[in-house]
Amino acid sequence: QVQLVESGGGLVQPGGSLRLSCAASGSAFTINDMGWYRQAPGKQRELVATITSSGSTNYAFSVKGRFTISRDNAKNTVYLQMNSLKPEDTAVYYCNLNQPASGWFASRDYWGQGTQVTVSS
Repeated sequence: QVQLVESGGGLVQPGGSLRLSCAASGSAFTINDMGWYRQAPGKQRELVATITSSGSTNYAFSVKGRFTISRDNAKNTVYLQMNSLKPEDTAVYYCNLNQPASGWFASRDYWGQGTQVTVSS
């Protein structure tokens, strides 16, 4: 079945950079929309960035111009390059895979275990 494994989180100072990676298995990666979401303490999970199977991207207002989402279909991996990090970016970041509907099956979402990103002042 579908599994998502995230890596790259850690502790960084404001203004620093991190790159998150999410390796997917068990699905047709090239036709799946992918995304990154995050959840800060006491907050709801929110969209960070998405990338469709065709490469179209979408970003939250708060990260526009600082974060870049990309995918490497040969490696079944999606990335989130995070630059100019702010304390407000501190959260657990989750990888998301949207599996499209096919035949008898409806579409569904899969989630990674999450990776902690901490930006300290």
